[in-house]
This record gives sequence, structure tokens and C-alpha cells, in this order.
Amino acid sequence: MEVHHHPEVEKKGFKEYILEGLMIFMAVMMGFIAESVRENITNGEHAKKLTMQLVRDLQTDTSSLNENIAYERAMGKKNDTLFDILQQPMDKIDKKKLQELVLKAYNLKLFYPSLGAITAIKNELHIKQFADSKIAMYITAYEDRAKVLKELEDVQKHNLSTYVEDFFKDHFTPVNMKSAFIDEKPIVNGDLRNLDQNSLTRFSIELALIQGFNSDLISYDKKLKANAIDLLNYVKKQYDIEE
Repeated sequence: MEVHHHPEVEKKGFKEYILEGLMIFMAVMMGFIAESVRENITNGEHAKKLTMQLVRDLQTDTSSLNENIAYERAMGKKNDTLFDILQQPMDKIDKKKLQELVLKAYNLKLFYPSLGAITAIKNELHIKQFADSKIAMYITAYEDRAKVLKELEDVQKHNLSTYVEDFFKDHFTPVNMKSAFIDEKPIVNGDLRNLDQNSLTRFSIELALIQGFNSDLISYDKKLKANAIDLLNYVKKQYDIEE
């Protein structure tokens, strides 16, 4: 009869179990730390790229706002000249110049903010680099001001499409409208239709409303530019971005 000998199993002491458990715990912890460091590095690189793009976007916006301010100031001067002409007796008015200035009044330079980086950052506000900063506050201030500016632009578009277009329809001749809008050439002559002193007075009042909103646009362009510069300076300092 064969006798089977079972191998002796070495019994581990309590200390060995503790040591093995500690080693497993340390391995898991080190893995967790390594993953956390890797994720933080990845997020940091991602945040750096987004904030660098944001700086470029804000620089573009600031430049665009400067152009809009200069354009609107020039428009204001032209409309001031037009307003003065409208106050003159009708028989003293240079009607060709009047039409040229009315055509110039029918212009509006819109602002289109660069929202690529802002949109991307808003989708990443949960990461530590953004969650622990004030960037969301600065972005909100910038976007809120941009919305107000957009509303003012919409009102001014309505003013131009109502008041200036009505003046075209009521008083311009087909020849002059074709030359200006289709052929993109200068006004042919000083001929106007159905024009009287009351029409000039009415249009001067409407032009004053247009001028008022033009001043508002300049004011909000400046305010939005200030918001852009505040956000720009904060991002450059917070994320150590050099020019």
C-alpha cells in the first residue's frame, strides 16, 4: 500500500501577513499617485495650450475693438456733418453731398468675438488648473459685456434699416440708387424726390437717434476692451504665459 505524503505548508506569521498587506497597499497607492501625477501633467499641458490660444483670441478681439472704435468715431463725425446740412434751408443744401453722406450713414461695423478658446475652457472648468482659478469669473464678465454690445448692434441695425432705408425709398431717384448700390459708383446727380423741409427735419431727428446709439457702441466697445484686457492680464499672470 502506497502512502501519500502531503507536503508541509509553511505557516506564515502574523507579521508576514501584515508586511504583505502593507506592500500591496503601497503598490496600489504608488500606482494611484503615478496616475494622479500623469493626469495632472496632462491637464496642465492641456490648460497651457488652451490659455495660450485664449491670449491670442483676446489679442485679436482687442485689435478688432480698436478698429470698431476708430470706425464709429469717424462715422460720428460724418453724421455730425450730415446733421448740420439737414438743418439748412432746403434751397441752400448741396443735394448731391447730402445723398453721399446719407449713403455713408448706412454702414455699421459689427464685432465678432473670438470664442474658440473660451468655449473650450468652459467645457474644461472641472480640471484643477481652471477649477482653482478665477478664470470663469473673468470669462463671464467678458461674455456678459459682449452680449450687451450685440444687443446695441441689433438696435442700431434696426435704426439704419428703418430710418436710412426709408429716406432712400422716399427721396432717392432710381438712377442714383442704381449707381450707388448696384454699380457701386458715385451719386450721378443731386436729384431727389418728394423732398421738403419737414422731411429734412424728420430725418435729422432720426439721425440724432442713430448718433446716440453710435455713442453707446463706442462706450461699450471701450468697456468690452477693458474686460478683454483684464482677462488677458489675468491669464498671462495665472498661467505664466509670455508674449
